[in-house]
Amino acid sequence: MKCLRVGVAQADFVVGDIRGNLETIRAWIARARRRGVQLLVFPELAVTGYPPKDLLRKPEFVRRNVEAAASLARATRGLCVVVGFVELADDLYNAAAVFHDGRWIGTQRKRVLPNYDVFDEERYFQAGDRSLLFELDRVRLGVNICEDIWFPGGPTVELATSGAEVVVNISASPFHAGKAAARTRMMGTRARDNLVFLVFANLVGGQDELVFDGRSMVIDPEGRCLARGKAFAEDLVVADLNLEQVQHQRLANPRNRRKVREARRAGRILEAVVSPGRTRATAARDCRKGDAPEPPWKEASPPPAAEPVEEIYEALRLGVADYARKNGFGSAVVGLSGGIDSALTATLAADALGPRKVLGVAMPSAVSSPESLEDARRLARNLGIRLEEIPIEPIFRAYREALARIFGRRRPDVTEQNLQARIRGALLMALSNKFGHLVLSTGNKSEVGVGYATLYGDMAGGLAVLADVPKTLVYALARFRNARGESPVIPRRILQKPPSAELAPGQKDSDDLPDYAVLDGILHAYVERDESAAEIAARGYDPAVVARVVAMVDRNEYKRQQAPPGIRITPRAFGSGRRLPITNRYRDAAPRHGRGEDGA
Repeated sequence: MKCLRVGVAQADFVVGDIRGNLETIRAWIARARRRGVQLLVFPELAVTGYPPKDLLRKPEFVRRNVEAAASLARATRGLCVVVGFVELADDLYNAAAVFHDGRWIGTQRKRVLPNYDVFDEERYFQAGDRSLLFELDRVRLGVNICEDIWFPGGPTVELATSGAEVVVNISASPFHAGKAAARTRMMGTRARDNLVFLVFANLVGGQDELVFDGRSMVIDPEGRCLARGKAFAEDLVVADLNLEQVQHQRLANPRNRRKVREARRAGRILEAVVSPGRTRATAARDCRKGDAPEPPWKEASPPPAAEPVEEIYEALRLGVADYARKNGFGSAVVGLSGGIDSALTATLAADALGPRKVLGVAMPSAVSSPESLEDARRLARNLGIRLEEIPIEPIFRAYREALARIFGRRRPDVTEQNLQARIRGALLMALSNKFGHLVLSTGNKSEVGVGYATLYGDMAGGLAVLADVPKTLVYALARFRNARGESPVIPRRILQKPPSAELAPGQKDSDDLPDYAVLDGILHAYVERDESAAEIAARGYDPAVVARVVAMVDRNEYKRQQAPPGIRITPRAFGSGRRLPITNRYRDAAPRHGRGEDGA
């Protein structure tokens, strides 16, 4: 029996920390060695972290990355290791270094470069033009990188028709809601269509607005998952492969013979790079899962039954934790208004960083209700975070007095409302400057989308935790978190009272915005699906409401481009995945209201 014990080092790397990433790789190699792993796989660009963006324009950065990759060879004695790095040749390549028994035996370049959504790899890399087949101890192995495997006719077909038994895919596949299930289906299809074992190594961790969810997989030639990595956590995924299963499946399923014949006629059969090294053997009796695969109606490792709201909560928690840790923030500060957005933000911060590392600040004004302050206090007690109270009325009075002569007899309007928000933003930033806290802004996607937020006020901060979370989902996440613990942490009144910015007496969000269920539906169609106003109205929405919302989204691009980065949890978030010009006269629907309606 040909047996191979494979491992996936699903690790959390830091962009630009080449020395630290190298230490992490060495530590995982040692850990895998103790588990008897023969083939160990790391995620895409593990040496540099992903995505390195314009760090790739720095020659010294690229040089250090190459030196770091080369230094790993000695640590691979007795096993095979695949590590993502940046190759410097005639151009830059997103590449995988393949080490075997202490030698660097080959480099596989990424062949399909994504250049859509949050990906911009054509800006930095040249695409590879060939695949390499490796033969290690009579095992035929192919390697490809992330996007290479998403296409049915991609490099995996070429490797399989040339005799590869195991195909490794190293990835940095970012999370959005629903992607994990689609990714799992696709990987199973690739393994089954090509009759190979598929080892998928995905990155885990937060990087600016992106969150990588891990969930690495080892899949057999029948498309069944033999082992699966944790979601949103580091993990060493280990599986034993009975490679005779590949031969058995290829004899039992001769549908691929035509592909092999066509490849031979076209001269597309790859010649294997044969390594003289030796991999520490695993006894056949230890090849448990490969020796006795599960029947086709049962997966060896069923996917976790995480609900969409739960996985979004975990993505946001990891995004906050890694953004703070990787940027050197030991603590965070959140303005607590007594409303749902700040309550959820503070709860996520406490779960991500620990309650002792979160400071809540209540900043009541003359129009703040006593209930809001009570709710902020109760939330802080429930979470176990410290709460400071700074009344802003004296500061607000001083601002108005300073501006009185210039404003003259003009009546109070949204200007005075925004002054209150900007005072609060300045106070939070002062606490950040003095104590080193990370300021977490609390605006949600619904508000950010239509500009119902104040520049340099509630938009001030280092990370916008809910910037890709629609208001209706904010409530769902809050209810989920309340049901998760022994007792609810977010007070019931916060969930029940009408949303309000409390910047004017009796103010409610519904005075200025459509019902959030309606607003979120329109925003989903316009922002995430790029539908026109006419198409959205055809879904049953009031055409006048659609025109108003679309106009608000269009004219507030200038605000969004000044906002802090927000954690991406939908397929189309504001930020790097949606790039529109600020100076732009194209309008899908003519504005029906003046520019000052939503303030600045």
